[in-house]
Formats: sequence, structure tokens, C-alpha cells
Amino acid sequence: MNPDAAADLKDLSATLESIEAVTDLPALRAEIADLSDQAGQPDLWNDTEAAQKVTSRLAHAQGDLRRLEDLRRRLEDLPVLYELAEDEGDESAIADADAERAKLREEIASLEVRTLLSGEYDPREALVTIRAEAGGVDAADFAEMLMRMYLRWAERHGYPTDVYDTSYAEEAGIKSATFQVHTPFAYGTLSVEQGTHRLVRISPFDNQGRRQTSFAGVEVAPVVESSDHVEIDEKDLRVDVYRSSGPGGQGVNTTDSAVRLTHIPTGIVVSCQNERSQIQNKATAMLVLQAKLLERQRQEERAKMDALKDTGSSWGNQMRSYVLHPYQMVKDLRTEHEVGNPSAVLDGDIDGFIEAGIRWRRSQNTES
Repeated sequence: MNPDAAADLKDLSATLESIEAVTDLPALRAEIADLSDQAGQPDLWNDTEAAQKVTSRLAHAQGDLRRLEDLRRRLEDLPVLYELAEDEGDESAIADADAERAKLREEIASLEVRTLLSGEYDPREALVTIRAEAGGVDAADFAEMLMRMYLRWAERHGYPTDVYDTSYAEEAGIKSATFQVHTPFAYGTLSVEQGTHRLVRISPFDNQGRRQTSFAGVEVAPVVESSDHVEIDEKDLRVDVYRSSGPGGQGVNTTDSAVRLTHIPTGIVVSCQNERSQIQNKATAMLVLQAKLLERQRQEERAKMDALKDTGSSWGNQMRSYVLHPYQMVKDLRTEHEVGNPSAVLDGDIDGFIEAGIRWRRSQNTES
């Protein structure tokens, strides 16, 4: 094996060892055994919510263990592949081993990013809200493009999603939308996407074909758990019921089952219209409101800490530009990570941006 490949494999093995240590494989195996025992209990499904948590956590824990074991096995197989290829002087086999090494480097780097998610709420599922900001109909269209981007990202990874509310704009696109991403660490992963996104393009809605800049905001909140104690006084709530609406404002429901909650002290407004009944929609809207209040509380605490450190906020509000004209480029304004293929990014290929964002956040926290 050539010295560069041997040194690279040694480096990859050391990185994987550190990931295995942080993950604590013996504890992970013990957790899988315990969850498997719970999943096998005959009365498991007497409590549907608890059962779903057990089976979901078990599936993800088994997936994490499988991924680590698979990476370790492939890494241990590589020196043998190189040795066989070099003994036979097979250039194509050497090229295959090089390609496998490059793939392993990418997968291990991606997994290493997960070990940087150590915040209190990072392991939670995520509630994502997207809003059209300045830019009129182009902003509404851009908000819908961003919503599709995140849903496609989740779909690519096999993460289930639930869209709770979509408020359609009159001409095209959406005013706002809220959806949940059901996977552990979704909040820690997606929280670096929070902020204002900017789109520059020739507007398809301008009959003079002028260039237009528009903005959309992304909010990410951790899903509330029973231990969070987010209390909401009924006196602080205004509840409105209305009919669900589809694109162009047409009614899609013959009953007033959609629910809008306004939290009067903070002015936070949430809606839900995807459930079958008004009661279900109100219950889901309450969960979304609790999550937003929890995130608000987390940000207020962070702001106090930043003020004490006298550093100001490390989060610039405008965080990413998507330029479709006069050139093609998507660039993160915090990390400097950039890609020259906006269509792939808008189709959900955003892992590079997310990983760069997580590493950037860790470096900001370390510096401060």
C-alpha cells in the first residue's frame, strides 16, 4: 500500500475510534437490549405514545450501532483490498480501493459532526417554520422552495415528516408553513439552518424580466417533552377556528376544523389544519406553541449569556444566499461554504451546509 493511503487509513481509524468512544458502544448495546426487552412486552401498545417512543428509539439505536459496525468492518477490510490489488498489479482494483477510501472518509466525517451535537436540546426532534419575508410574490415562492428543500432533505435520509400548517399566498407560493421532522437529533442538526435566507434571480413573476432579491425566514424549535414544564395559562390564549384552505385560498374542508392559537403575552401565533378534528388540531397546535415558547426561552437565556460574555450574538440574521442570476451559487455567509449547483441544493442536497454550520457553531462556542 502506498504511504499516503496507509497514513489516511490510520487517520480514519483514529477518527472512528473517537466517534466510538463518544458514542459509548457498550452503553448503546445495553440500551438496545433494554429497549428490545420493552418492545417485547405484551402490554407495550396499551400506551400508544410510549410504545411509539420505544420502537422509534430502538430503530434509531440499532441503526446507529449498525452504521458504526459497518464503517469499522469496511475500514478493516481496506488494507486487505489494497494488498490483493497491488500483489496482482490490478490498477482498476486499486482505483476501486481508493474510491472506497474516499467514500469512507466522507461517511466518517459526516458521523463525526453528530458527535459535536452536545447541546441540551440537540437530541430532540425538530419543528421547522418557514415564512415569506421581504420580496412580495417572489418571497412567497422562495418560502415554498425552501419548504420543499427541507422536506426533500428529510426524504433523502428516510426521516418521516408531518406538515401541520400551510398558509398559501394568493398568487403563488406560501406565506408560512410549519412541519415536524421525526428523527433523533433533528433539532441539533437543523438548528444551524435558522435565520434569513436570500434569493437572487430573474423573477418569473415580473413581465419585464428584471432581477429580484427576496427573503424567507427559517425558525427551528426543539419538540417539547413532558419533562420541559412549559406552562401555558388558558387566559393567555386566544383560540380561533376556521376552514382549512388550499392553494389560491380555496376551502379544502367543509367544517371549521382548523385551529389558530395566539399567545397574547408573546404575540406568537400558531395554526394546525392537517388533523381530522378540531380537538386534534388544537392539541397539535398546543405542542407547536409549547415548542416555540421553549425555543424563545432558550434564545433569551443564550442572549443573556452572550451579554455577560460581552460578545454580542454570534448569529448573524442573514445566513445564506441563493444566487440564480447573473451566476449560479449558493453560499453560507457564516461558514463561507459554497456550492455552484443551486438546483441540487434546492432539491435537498444540503448536508455540506449543515455540517459546516455545526462545525462553525462549535468553533463559535469554543471561542466565546
